[in-house]
This record gives sequence, C-alpha cells and structure tokens, in this order.
Amino acid sequence: MRLERAAPIEERPLRLFDAPEPVPPGPGEVEIEVEACGVCRTDLHIVEGEVPARLPVVPGHQAAGQVARVGAGVGGLAPGELVGVGWLAATCGTCPFCLSGRENLCESALFTGRDRDGGFAERMIARADWIYPLPAGFSPREAAPLLCAGIIGYRSLRVSEIAPGGRLGLFGFGASAHLAIQVARDWRCRVFVFTREERHRELALRMGAEWAGAAGDDPGTALDAAVTFAPAGELVPLALSRLSRGGTLAVNAIHMSPIPGFPYATLYGERAVRSVMNYTRRDAEEFLELAASIPVRASVEPFPLEEANEALLRVKRGEVRGAAVLLTR
Repeated sequence: MRLERAAPIEERPLRLFDAPEPVPPGPGEVEIEVEACGVCRTDLHIVEGEVPARLPVVPGHQAAGQVARVGAGVGGLAPGELVGVGWLAATCGTCPFCLSGRENLCESALFTGRDRDGGFAERMIARADWIYPLPAGFSPREAAPLLCAGIIGYRSLRVSEIAPGGRLGLFGFGASAHLAIQVARDWRCRVFVFTREERHRELALRMGAEWAGAAGDDPGTALDAAVTFAPAGELVPLALSRLSRGGTLAVNAIHMSPIPGFPYATLYGERAVRSVMNYTRRDAEEFLELAASIPVRASVEPFPLEEANEALLRVKRGEVRGAAVLLTR
C-alpha cells in the first residue's frame, strides 16, 4: 500500500500496487517477508502530511515476519527467523547524541515508513542492526504492536520517572497506552486513565486501572507522574494540573495541536514537562525482554493489507480497541 500524495485519510490516499520483486538485500541488510504490521497514529500523520515524508513511500513501522534473505556481512540472522522492525531505521552512529547513548535524538536519523519503505507490504528491506528478534512465544500478529506502540510506551514511562508503586496517569488509551498499562501494573503502579471514549474506559478498568474517567474529571488523588498519548495540546495543562509536586508529565507525540497557555501555578512546585522522541535500541531490547516475561499482550483488531485506509480511518476516529494490525496472509 503506497502513498504518492499526502491527503486526508477520508480520501483513501493509500493505493494498492504490485511492486517488482525486491532486489537482493545489500551489505548489512535483511529482506523480511512481512506477515503483520501494526498501524500507528504516526502513519496517519504521514499519510495526512502532518509529518513530512519521502514520497512515494510505503508506510508502516511495526512490521513483523520471517527473514527471507540476508545480505553480505550479516551475522546472527538466518532465513526463517521471526523478527521485527520499528520506527528508527538508521542513525549516523558518530554524532554526540549517538555516542552518548541518545541515538533517538540523532539529527541524521532515518525512519521506517517515512524515509525508507515500510511494512504496509508483503516484503521489505531493513538494516540488520535495527532488526529485533521477536519475543519467545509471540507470533508476528501478536508482536507487531509491540515494535513501536509498546517500545515508545515503555520509554514514556521511563521519561515520566514513575516509581514502582507510584500513582500514574495515562491520558488517552489507544494502542500505546493499553500496552504501557501492563508494564505499569507489573511495576505495581496505581493507574488512573483519562479518555473520552466509554469503551476505552471499560477496557482500562478490565486491564487493571484503579480509576477511569474523562480528561477533566477528578480521580480523587494527585498523580506522581503522567503520560499523554493523544495528540491534543489541551491535555498538557489538564495533565499538569493533576500532578503532585515534583511530578513529571511525559508527552508521547510526534505531532500535536497547539498547547494553550496556562497559569504558572500549574507548573510551579518543580513539576516538569518532557517530550518523548523516538527510542533507542536499548529501549527496544529492554521492553521486548520485559514483554516476554510479563507477558505483555496486545488487544489486536486485524485488517487485510488492502484495507489500510480503513484501518487508519478507524485509528483517527478512535474506534480501534487496542491496536490495529494489517495482515498479509
């Protein structure tokens, strides 16, 4: 499913096309036979032009499947192995960010489904050093949402500095939040979920949230940390107003609407706001290991590959319970 021109998803801008057989993977590259690809709100931002991309491009950055072929110099991967690809496709490896363990901030980074063709396809090519073995016991369909929604949710929890047993607020309860809550509950956190959709509140409570309500509702206690997942700037002052002194709000968004002004008293008390940008390979490795041990399970709504436009439209409308996943077979 290829994007040639950015447009509102209501116009169904992704087009099904038959690509020629991929050229053999180059040195350090791997060809993957994609079985499943998670659908992310970032894909929606790319399709609608809110996040710039190389066009034409095949979106999709939560791709899972089998290794088909390996290029020269690739070790540790063999045909038939189950692997996954996430959002980060490559970094320079030499800038101050890369050299200090902050490769997520690399200014020369390339991204799957934005700068390189991604997983809304039957086959794709990726760099071997940015490929991850799937957690033991997970099928590609089960693992696909973990490869961005899961990893970035895990990084958001770390950025929020929530401590085990702490009071955590999650604003929005889509693909990423419904995975992050499983990590937070494993850390024995008390979780309070703020979402406008009643069905999402019901899901949150079933998954262990102590309380679920609308963004403006009072949970009855101050929060030690919070994460906003919805790309709505108006949530930032609302979430800040729920934090206890010294609390941190992690903003998990690649694109969002403007943040309105708010009184300094909302921030005062050494409260902090931090954005979450991408993730590192260490984040991915830690989360995938944790996902296998908990285990973290995604609630999946499957779609055939050719229904990628419909899947993205349902993501935009907030109609997906858990994570939308495209299947190629």
